[in-house]
Amino acid sequence: MFVLRRIYCRVFQLAFRAALPVLPYRNPKIIPSDAGIPDVLRKHGVGSVMIVTDAGIRSLGLTAFLEKTLKENDISYCIYDRTVANPTIWNVEEAKDLYLKEGAQAIIAFGGGSSMDCAKAAGARIVKPHQSISQMKGLLKVHKKLPLLIAIPTTAGTGSETTLAAVITDSEKHYKYPINDFSLIPRYAVLEYHETVGLPKMITATTGMDALTHAVEAYIGGSTTKETRKMAEEAVTLIHQHLKNAYDDGHNKEARKGMLKAAYCAGVAFTKSYVGYVHAVAHSLGGQYGTPHGLANAVILPVVLRMYGPACEKKLACLARKAGVVDEKLNDREASRDFIRWIQKMNDSMGIPRTISGIHEKDISMMAKHADQEGNPLYPVPVLMNRKELEQIYYKVKE
Repeated sequence: MFVLRRIYCRVFQLAFRAALPVLPYRNPKIIPSDAGIPDVLRKHGVGSVMIVTDAGIRSLGLTAFLEKTLKENDISYCIYDRTVANPTIWNVEEAKDLYLKEGAQAIIAFGGGSSMDCAKAAGARIVKPHQSISQMKGLLKVHKKLPLLIAIPTTAGTGSETTLAAVITDSEKHYKYPINDFSLIPRYAVLEYHETVGLPKMITATTGMDALTHAVEAYIGGSTTKETRKMAEEAVTLIHQHLKNAYDDGHNKEARKGMLKAAYCAGVAFTKSYVGYVHAVAHSLGGQYGTPHGLANAVILPVVLRMYGPACEKKLACLARKAGVVDEKLNDREASRDFIRWIQKMNDSMGIPRTISGIHEKDISMMAKHADQEGNPLYPVPVLMNRKELEQIYYKVKE
């Protein structure tokens, strides 16, 4: 990366780090179960809601208890269940139109990160009807307070129930980009482990590694605070203790509870301290090929950590020791290397591949350009990379 651009990126990141104490971050209030939602809605004078989910979740009957609870409490509802794995502008517009048509007063996002991203973006379009989704991409373009938003995660990984981000795909341009605004942080989150019981093994694995990626990228970046370091350490500790158990036995109560908490902690960490190039590259793959975000993060994470090399050894070693992943007696280099080996071992043990199929060499330059635009200057990464350097990541994970 050219010296002047490097200086610009670091100055931009320092400015945001300096502003962290005064920025309006907030954590969502926790509702213990779906049964507590009607009281919250009544408190806010809401009598009609829109549930945003996907067809798979609804077909499994996972929304049945929520629907029953709303009916029993005389709260009307409509359901948007056409959200796809990488939610598109089309999804957002459909959800917004349904909300307005049915006269809803609040939104309940029910599902994984895709449903939550769709719900957040739909909320943004509802309060800013004259501003397109593409005009909202980037930082602080929404500004307005969204309708009451309640998030119910059915996966333990995305952390979207805590974050200020919604990632949307422009399916025509094959471009996936984040919208970041404090107004997108859900007002409430329901952390109910029953919603994650029986989740398919591969989704358990990839969403769990997604949470790990959030915690690790937040921790090794240059914008950490005492709170975000603590949250990232707790997240990795819980993932180390519970992810493989949740994968092996989907009905393991303690493992499911532990992973929900891990995802929440990791979400708090990265929404305040940002992520890094793992996410930037993963988003570009999702936009171009529809690659599931958690899968992309899982494959890319050990590759990028090795590329960072000595620049992240000290922080990575500290995180590894705090989380109990490595022997405390190891020096920084050994501890960081063992931590990366543990990540790879976790991937291998859960059937996550070491490469991503379907990457075409002709697309790499364009995807690297998108990753560069997303990551620089915002993400406070240990090592700054330009487009050409980012291209190497795609070649390393290309099947």
